Amino acid sequence: MKLLFSVLSLLVVCSLVAQEGAKEVPAKTEWVLFDGKSMANWEAVDMGGSGEVTVEGGQMVINQGESLSGVVYKKVEELPLTNYEITVQAKRLQGVDFFCGLTFPIGDVKKCATLVCGGWGGSVTGISSIDDLNAANNATGTYQRYEDDKWYTIRLRVTPENLSVWVDEKQVVDQDIKGRKVALREGPIDAYAPLSLTTYNTMAAIKSVRFKVIPAAK
Repeated sequence: MKLLFSVLSLLVVCSLVAQEGAKEVPAKTEWVLFDGKSMANWEAVDMGGSGEVTVEGGQMVINQGESLSGVVYKKVEELPLTNYEITVQAKRLQGVDFFCGLTFPIGDVKKCATLVCGGWGGSVTGISSIDDLNAANNATGTYQRYEDDKWYTIRLRVTPENLSVWVDEKQVVDQDIKGRKVALREGPIDAYAPLSLTTYNTMAAIKSVRFKVIPAAK
């Protein structure tokens, strides 16, 4: 009887120790998707006439192509698909269209949209698409002034109910999506789902890409 009691006591102690140890290893909440050094987790997609993507001087450089150019992140399965923020530091080097097209998942890798910064002649910023309308024609679209060779910090927040975007400290998108159709614009952008960085007929540089979990709304 004493031996059985000792064994049970030991099992309880081991269980408590294991639980305490588990508490000391929190779930990962932040990722550096691009650190300026390597594109090991990214894959360039050539749509025919796409610009080459290289790493130079601590920056990812997406060279100007005839239309879409960019890279897809290869480890999306490691990331949460909602209640997250992505922060990108980007600048336009040359060209007259978007220098930061951030395609992202919304709760599912098959449900994506694209944040466009500087499209339709260099200034339209918004989400493509909402209710089958692209960023130039839906309520998220605004005109922002972007200067060449100037860094911009672009932050996207995704929750089940809302998409929000800030350019530097200015909020430019606050779109409720419950009950709305949110999807990619039909066309070649499908090849860049579910998470990517693209440009259109424009050369851009990316300095960093960071991803973090945000608390779910209660």
